[in-house]
Amino acid sequence: MKKASSFVILGIILSFICFSLNTYGQSADKIGKLYEKIKWRNIGPAVMGGRTVDIDVVEKEPWIIYAAIGPSGVWKSVNNGITWAPVFHKENTVSVGDIAIAQSHPDIIWVGTGEATCRNSVTIGDGVYKSIDGGKKWKNMGLKNTRHISRIIINPGDPNIVYVAAMGHLWGPNKWRGIYKTMDGGKTWRKVLYINEDTGVADLAIDPSDSLTLYAATYEHRRLPYYFSSGGPGSGLYKTTDGGGTWTKLTEDLPEGVMGRIGIAVSRSNPNVVYALIEHEDGGIWRSEDKGKSWKRICDNETFKRVNFRPFYYSQIRIDPSDDKVIYVFSGGSFVSKDMGKKFKLISGGTHPDHHALWIDPSNPLHLIDGNDGGIDITYDGGKNWHPIQHMALAEVYQIGFDMRKPYYVYCGLQDNGSWGGPSASIDTAGITNADWYTIGGGDGFYAQVDPTDPNIIYRNYQMNGLSRFDMRIKRGKTVRPQASIKEPPYRFNWNSPIYISPNDPKTVYTGGNYLFKTTNGGHSWEIISPDLSTNDPKKQKDSGGPITMDNTGAEIHCTIITISESPVEKGVIWCGTDDGNVQITRDGGKTWKNAVKKIKNLPPNTWCSRIEASHFEAGTTYAAFD
Repeated sequence: MKKASSFVILGIILSFICFSLNTYGQSADKIGKLYEKIKWRNIGPAVMGGRTVDIDVVEKEPWIIYAAIGPSGVWKSVNNGITWAPVFHKENTVSVGDIAIAQSHPDIIWVGTGEATCRNSVTIGDGVYKSIDGGKKWKNMGLKNTRHISRIIINPGDPNIVYVAAMGHLWGPNKWRGIYKTMDGGKTWRKVLYINEDTGVADLAIDPSDSLTLYAATYEHRRLPYYFSSGGPGSGLYKTTDGGGTWTKLTEDLPEGVMGRIGIAVSRSNPNVVYALIEHEDGGIWRSEDKGKSWKRICDNETFKRVNFRPFYYSQIRIDPSDDKVIYVFSGGSFVSKDMGKKFKLISGGTHPDHHALWIDPSNPLHLIDGNDGGIDITYDGGKNWHPIQHMALAEVYQIGFDMRKPYYVYCGLQDNGSWGGPSASIDTAGITNADWYTIGGGDGFYAQVDPTDPNIIYRNYQMNGLSRFDMRIKRGKTVRPQASIKEPPYRFNWNSPIYISPNDPKTVYTGGNYLFKTTNGGHSWEIISPDLSTNDPKKQKDSGGPITMDNTGAEIHCTIITISESPVEKGVIWCGTDDGNVQITRDGGKTWKNAVKKIKNLPPNTWCSRIEASHFEAGTTYAAFD
């Protein structure tokens, strides 16, 4: 079996292996040739932004801004955020975890690929990239197997000395974790801190008064399709005073026992002051006033949970460059404390929730640039008022749909930005604009499937199959999610549950959970037309999170159908793929089912079947995509 290439277009990520069930996978080279002459055009939407994970600014020219968008590369503004252009979007990946400017030579930019937020939807990177002309051209400088990079630190006086904090593989053990150092601008690398194959580095900070002193936060973590573990013996806080030659684990006055993800920051105005934001069963914020020799707890666990409620996804802390008593912590909201972390005030009112990045202007600490799941917001009054950037197509697209109008309209579900529809073409001389796009629902938008005979009727859903039927004539949606009776166990629905309109009858709509559901009356009622098509493994149906923080958002609901396809050649031939590796087929509209996965040669068991597409020419042929 040969794995096909990954195709990444501004946050739309398609990674697939194609099969006919009685053959091996097709060559990636053959598939790639199909796309050689395709030209892509950006049609939006850009009303909202996308998950912004880091921001850096040229300090001597603060109108030059770089933003690292987790699923959509790097964007640059040279006029204080008025206009933006993508500068890292034609490389092998657009998944980015961090960006750093060499302030001594600001045309030198480093990008660490592979987002480090640990979501189940993040995409891997292929190492670090360097530009020496302000982002016009890039060169891969190695570390390709690190996959997810959380932080890059450039020596303030010598841009050839660079440190890279690598999280490593998210879904399994690997040795490409830890901290890497180059002293020749990326030509060669040396691993200077390594704990074990399960522990990466989530954060790294340098002492602004002594470039040989750095602090590192190691992080033991592991994601599985049905579970996420945040924390373990490998997590901890480390310090070096010789540029990474040796490291000391900091334990004095810090919490004992298992730690999870840790955020760290060093004061620019008083480098003796270091803060640590620590996930722990009694989590909190600790402050050191002697460069990490001793620590004092500042905030209690209740405050910690309020300002950092999902530690694996956030755990970021910043210090006001001019005042070591003013700190920022951001998670669902963005918070400021002016008493070293004892009390916090929300400052992100009016912005999109889920904050991952914050730049503080060292010459004007009231000037903040915030990065969140909705994109970028800028303030000049410390967060009292924010200016949203709403003209960058940044969002992570989960699914797409379209109708049969001329010109046809395109629909998409976006990570944490709802579901949207807009035209594929416009007679306006300005082209397709934000005003042409409209929302049809909130949440994490997923499927949006349009009745092929009536473009006014759209079936869309958000996470765990929050399914609704939207009517464009009245601009309203009606919830039509299948519900179990009080006598039944709750149905299981994946974070990304499928909606499928039959190609043989547009009034027949399918959706998938642990069963296949069918409606012929617009979702007013549903019929179960299958047994449980998953493996129904009880070991994969448990609460997620731990050993410290539980995290039951629904992203780890497992043993579910995630793809459906009916043969357009023969009615009643329906295929279903599951997240735990089954490929099920019925030839009689759901009366009987057969698991065909063993027909696929060399496929590892329980492999996520991400897409099924029934042949448009032969009733017995289908194509399956596996991740």
